[in-house]
Amino acid sequence: MRPVGVIFSIFERTSCCKVRLKQYNEAFLKTVIEKEKNMAEVLTQKVSKKDMALTLAAALLGWMFDGFSMGLFPLVARPALREMLGPNSTATIGTWIGNIIAGFLLGAAAGGILFGWLGDRIGRVKAMVLAVTTYATFSTLCVFVAAPWQLAVLWFCASLGMGGEWSLGVALVMETWPSGSRVLLAGLIGAAANVGFLTIALIGLALVKVIDQLGPALISIGLPQAWADALVANSGWRFILLLGALPALVALFIVLFVPESKKWQHAAAGAPKNKISDIFKGHTGKLAILGAVISSIALLGMWGSAQWIPIWADKLGGPASRSLAQVWLAIGAIVGCIIGAYMAKWTSRRWAYFILCLVSLGSCAYLFRVPMQFGTKYLFLVFIVGAATASFFGWLPLYLPELFPTRIRATAQGFAFNCGRILAAAGTLGAGGLLNYFNEDYAKMCAVITLVYILGLFAIWLCPETKDRPLPE
Repeated sequence: MRPVGVIFSIFERTSCCKVRLKQYNEAFLKTVIEKEKNMAEVLTQKVSKKDMALTLAAALLGWMFDGFSMGLFPLVARPALREMLGPNSTATIGTWIGNIIAGFLLGAAAGGILFGWLGDRIGRVKAMVLAVTTYATFSTLCVFVAAPWQLAVLWFCASLGMGGEWSLGVALVMETWPSGSRVLLAGLIGAAANVGFLTIALIGLALVKVIDQLGPALISIGLPQAWADALVANSGWRFILLLGALPALVALFIVLFVPESKKWQHAAAGAPKNKISDIFKGHTGKLAILGAVISSIALLGMWGSAQWIPIWADKLGGPASRSLAQVWLAIGAIVGCIIGAYMAKWTSRRWAYFILCLVSLGSCAYLFRVPMQFGTKYLFLVFIVGAATASFFGWLPLYLPELFPTRIRATAQGFAFNCGRILAAAGTLGAGGLLNYFNEDYAKMCAVITLVYILGLFAIWLCPETKDRPLPE
């Protein structure tokens, strides 16, 4: 055979091997995906409809009261701090609000990682009980504060449990229900927290109308007059914080009725106990960092804008305006969470995030950059901004679980989501400084912070597309 013929023969065989290798890789990948789907179906079939319903009910109640507890601070911030700081509160109130919100975000971040790790180690259900009990206990203790630093410390402790509830509830529900339900579940997850946010806003609105009758009512049931007067003073902010004890009922329900995740039990039985460092190994580490980046953008955008709106409305029109703004903000957020999840189904995970960033950027620019007075137009725009900025919280519960395997899912998605809270905390500290710089002009401060959505338009394209893929086992 001539040299040219030998070279051609070798080339032909090499090309043939490459084709066969490609076919083998495709077949192997298809087999792995099929096995993951089959395993997911087998584990899902072991869960009864009753257990699925109880799991979803517990998670939704946990998220609802999570949102309920988060909604407490926007209602009580200004009246509480004005009472504790005295007549010269204007000069420092913005800094204190920024510091307390930043502390809350840092606590939620630490709690998300801590309770996520516990959830992977001792089980989703046991860790959820601890998380709910934590935020119920410390929210209630805030009733007794006498100085801003005490409120900051107790609110930080409460936030540990609030941060843990998110990652645990997401993992438990996504592992218990079949994959075809994930889009609806993701929307419900985000919406449930905002139902709680709406509930406390409605309570605050009702309280404005009955605050004069509340004191005598408390005395009539045997409460000392000094206690009753303290609870209803300054818009009744201590009474509102007292409602933070309600989530303790959810912890009792979880202990008595909710079953553990079968997928977690299967994964935990065949693998060594997880470590937090496991989420940074190999390709998972890259995914954890990317998840943290896209979560940070969503969280900073919301905490730098929407969460300040009730406080801004309080300045514009007083306590009734504050509660009305929070009501419309929460209604918008409920709608936005459902839309955010279904946007990921209608388009793709990445295109959905891109669109949500674009809409959030545009709606925030209009609300915060055009001169506003409190009224119907203002509340309509608050509804739109609430929907846009909260839509990510229907998208994130769908996307983040699709990135990580079961054994470390709660830890990894807790890290990704709650690292966003750490960066959001840094942004909130900056927001407090901006608020003082702009002489308590909330609109100008929010207009600057919400430019972060521009980063989201680019960051999402660094992340993998996960649509139509089973949860990694």
